[in-house]
Parts: sequence; structure tokens; C-alpha cells
Amino acid sequence: MTELALTRLTLSHFRSHKRGEFECDARPVAIYGPNGAGKTNILEAISLFSPGRGLRRSSAQDMTRRPEALGWKVTGHLTSLQNIHEIEFWSEEGAARQLRIDGKTAPQTTLGRVARILWLIPAMDRLWIEGAEGRRRFLDRMTLSFFPKHAELSLDYEKAMRQRNRLLKDQVQDGAWFAALEGRMAQTAVEIDANRAAALAQLSAAQADAETAFPVAELRLTQAEGELPGSADDYRTAFSANRSRDMAAGRTLVGPHRSDMEGTFAAKGVPAKDCSTGEQKALLISLILANGRALAEGFGAPPILLLDEVAAHLDANRRAALYDEICALGAQAWMTGTGPELFSDLGDRAQYLEVTDKDGISNIDLRTP
Repeated sequence: MTELALTRLTLSHFRSHKRGEFECDARPVAIYGPNGAGKTNILEAISLFSPGRGLRRSSAQDMTRRPEALGWKVTGHLTSLQNIHEIEFWSEEGAARQLRIDGKTAPQTTLGRVARILWLIPAMDRLWIEGAEGRRRFLDRMTLSFFPKHAELSLDYEKAMRQRNRLLKDQVQDGAWFAALEGRMAQTAVEIDANRAAALAQLSAAQADAETAFPVAELRLTQAEGELPGSADDYRTAFSANRSRDMAAGRTLVGPHRSDMEGTFAAKGVPAKDCSTGEQKALLISLILANGRALAEGFGAPPILLLDEVAAHLDANRRAALYDEICALGAQAWMTGTGPELFSDLGDRAQYLEVTDKDGISNIDLRTP
């Protein structure tokens, strides 16, 4: 299978890393070291190789190393579908993040053409029991992995919605202004819904066809109120009918920004929100693996996986099963943990990075298993 892998990474004044540079191959990468040494910071740097704000959703200013605050730079060599791309990110003195691909300045959305990166971090462990916003973001990350233009659709929708919300707050009564914005929102809303539904269908198929140690998660797209509008005309009608209520609220109360994703532990028929903590984690891992299997077929290569502290929350059997599935998938998975013993089942199927901190400076060293 064609590889998708990061084979060289350089960090300069990024988070805790004053300077870090290493090369690796397409095998999984086990990163270990004490808490606070900078392991997750490496994953965050890699997450920037996909469209969006990265796994922490931080601003460029927040990513700069303190106390110097000089700005930062991340560069990498990405092997993607038999091509090698040199990718550079940087920010100067807190300014917005900049991107160059193969020496040419490019918008962030361009990354969707060359890379597919998925992640699972401890902050997502409460996905099933917290608010809809986190589940919507999780769904859109998966959807974006299948449909790179999904990010542009979302931005277009949000821009039009912000303009409509401004009219609502200003108590504007001109129906023509609203109709123009609602027409734009309706068209993009239908495409957003269609992409999300298609992504859920691909995830369902990937779970159904797999032999896995992790439980199948049945997923369903829902709306905060009522049924999901089925067409652009339905959306236009809903936006128009809701103007008075929206004006009272000062914001738009109908649309894909109000959607939610419900999950069910299929074998038990139990809603994910009512499952145990371990079952909820297993469902998330199952979805990440299913997403990877679907992309391996559709994109032509399995995605890069970023799994932060994933081993610490699995028993020995599930941990070994996860490593076996990652290796069978052929994905370059970057995994963090406090000690090398957490990755012993990988053996020489992986490569190992030890991250340490001395006098406030993080060091990265390639180790043998």
C-alpha cells in the first residue's frame, strides 16, 4: 500500500522545544518520557500538517516558546502518495501561522490535498457526555478526512451566519438582506449535511467489514430541534420562519451548527453516553481505526494517527490488540506514554523517541527498542 508518513521533523522554539530534529521511517513511533517533557507538543506540531488549528486548537502566539517569544517554526518531509513534500510552518512574534509547501506559499486548506491526519487525545475522553460542540468538531474532523473541501464549506457557512447574526442583533427588518444571506447559508448547509452523512456511512461500512477487538459504534446525525432539513429550499424556509425567534435570541438557532452526533454501543444497544469510561474510550478508538481503514481504501493510504497517552487507559490485551491493528493497517501512528514498557508489544515494528527535559529545554533522542 502507498505510504503516508512524516519522515523528518524539525522544531524551532515551538512550545517547550527550543530545538528538535529527527528522522524516521513509516513505522509507528512510540514517544515516551516523563510528564511535562514535551511529548504532546510533538504531536501538536504534527497535527499542523492537516487543515485547521491543530489538536489543541491554539493560536499561533500560544505555540511560541516562553520566555523568548521570538516566534516559532516547524518543518517536515511528508511522503504522500509516492510524492515527497517539504512543508514549513512558522509564526513571527505571535502573528498568524504561515505555510509553505515545496517552497510555495499556500493556504491551510491546501494541506487537505496531501495529508490525512487523525488524532485522539485525553481531552476527547469525555466526548460522549459533554456538549454537542465537541462531538460536532470530532465529526467534522472525520468528515474533513474524506472531503477536503468540507473546511471551506464550513468557513463559508460560518461567515454568512455571522453576518446574519449581526443583522439579528441590530434588529434589522429588511427581508431582502436576510434572504440573500439565508440563500448562501442554505446551499452550504445542505452540502455540509451531505458530507457528514456520507462520512458516517463510510465509517459504518468500515466497522462492519472489520475484524477488530474494539466495539462497533453506531452513529446518527441529529438536530438540536426538530428534524434535519432535507434540501436547500427546506433550509431557506426554516431560516425565514425562525427570524423572529432568532432575533429575540440574537443568533441563528437552526442549521448544521446545531447538529449533534449520537453514538450507541452496537453490541449492547446502550447509548455511548451511558457506557463505562473504558467502553467510551474503546468506542473512540474503534472510530479512529474505522476512519483509518476507510481512508486507506478511499485516499489510497492510511492516515497518520496521533494517539496521546492512549496506552495508559487500556488493559494489556486491548493495548496489544491496538498495536496489532495499527500495524495491520499500515499507518504511521505517533503514540505517547510515560515509559517504554507501555509499547513493549510493538517490538521492532515501531521506532522509539525518548523525550526528556533539562533546565527547561526539551531533548528528543531516537532509541532502539
